[in-house]
Amino acid sequence: MTKPYGEKDAGGLWNIPAADRNKEPILAVLQSVLPTRGLVVEVASGTGQHVIHFAKNLGGLTWLPSDPDAEFRKSIEKRTRDSGLKNVRKPLNLDVLDNPWPVGEASAVLCINMIHVAPWKATRALIHGVEHILSEEGVLFMYGPYRRSGTHTAPSNEAFDVRLRDQNPDWGIRDLEDVEKLGERVGLFLDAVVEMPANNLSLVFRLQR
Repeated sequence: MTKPYGEKDAGGLWNIPAADRNKEPILAVLQSVLPTRGLVVEVASGTGQHVIHFAKNLGGLTWLPSDPDAEFRKSIEKRTRDSGLKNVRKPLNLDVLDNPWPVGEASAVLCINMIHVAPWKATRALIHGVEHILSEEGVLFMYGPYRRSGTHTAPSNEAFDVRLRDQNPDWGIRDLEDVEKLGERVGLFLDAVVEMPANNLSLVFRLQR
């Protein structure tokens, strides 16, 4: 069985090669921006490759993965069992368009490689959901490709954007400034932009009420 964004191995685990390639660079940023204690909610966790890696290396935090895809949730559960980690909760069936989210207060929210493969309303829903669960000192971390001032940061990103929009006209690489404006409306301010490998960016938002 194959999905456009991953493959299922003989052991029942879904795998996305890019997740293994980018997990170390992302972890390096998370180690510098996340709190040392509290609950971290990962939106659109996918296969679970990221959350297991982060939980192993940031053991003081409790991790709550989520995904609306039942197959991915099964993959996350299997990875969690195989890892033996006790700081990863059972994955939540969460679509960002759900309102309200079935989550209590969180110290941080992660959203990796989602908003360019979802309609713009999903980005608005993400910010709305984060607004209602993030603690006073909370962090929203987003990762993926972005345009800056309406311009792609690399030819490869421009080509990727064309492929995305050909696949679904509601998808596409977003303008960083548009995402920043959404955050500011609810008190989430862009604290840092970190350049990442493969022409991606890490965005770190902090809550200021």
